[in-house]
Amino acid sequence: MSPESQLDPVSSAAVRQRRNASRLHVTSLPNLLTYARIAAVPVVVGCLYAEADIYRWCAVGLFMVAAITDFLDGYLARAWAQQSPLGRMLDPIADKLLVSACLLMLCAIGTIEDWSLWAAVVILCREVLVSGLREFLAELRVSVPVTRLAKYKTTAQLIAVGFLLAGPAGDKVLPGVTAVGLGLLWFSAILTLYTGYDYFRAGLRHVLEEPVE
Repeated sequence: MSPESQLDPVSSAAVRQRRNASRLHVTSLPNLLTYARIAAVPVVVGCLYAEADIYRWCAVGLFMVAAITDFLDGYLARAWAQQSPLGRMLDPIADKLLVSACLLMLCAIGTIEDWSLWAAVVILCREVLVSGLREFLAELRVSVPVTRLAKYKTTAQLIAVGFLLAGPAGDKVLPGVTAVGLGLLWFSAILTLYTGYDYFRAGLRHVLEEPVE
């Protein structure tokens, strides 16, 4: 006998209604925007392979559109009451894929180099740490809410990557674009370190409370 069949008729109907709503939200506009952000990742990476400035500007434009969808999907989901488990799962994944892929490519083509590589390493390592921590805490049925500072961190990362995507092409239009991008990258790395420590400290408390078998 399934858990749902053990519920009273009213509760059972409510469960089915929530499930049906969740299925409908799979193709909702907020989720479609998240899918589009994920689909933009390989296109932006492909543009960075080309040496012509026009392709870097294409990467910048596509990245900016993808970054705007990061704000729109959450806003529309809340405004239209279309929040869903799928959207909550995919939204942070889409952000991490976009930023991580761009950082790796920027390191590969030499826009990020020397000491600035450490800023990229800090950001990438933090994302791995937090993802692993969230996966572990999910098994304990513990949710770690996204803090306001973490949202600022994501915004700083997106702005930094946007400047760095323009890179040398941007320097030809306005000298110092790459330098500004690198400065913002270090700023976002500092925020990343702090928020990563904050998440780790919160998660470690649950780890230490877990009984040893």
